[in-house]
Amino acid sequence: MTRLALVLFIFISATIAGCLVVVALVMGQDSIAALLVAAGLGVVLGGIGSWFAARRILEA
Repeated sequence: MTRLALVLFIFISATIAGCLVVVALVMGQDSIAALLVAAGLGVVLGGIGSWFAARRILEA
């Protein structure tokens, strides 16, 4: 399960982090701190999401 979660993490975290950075830019938050917070939050959410997705895939 760990390998599957790591492979999913690459794609899920990059997608979520990119979306959150775009949202931050649209909201006018163009400082480096705001963009790093958005990207970091995306990585954390991507880790959680990839773990749940891997678990659901293996249960099916």
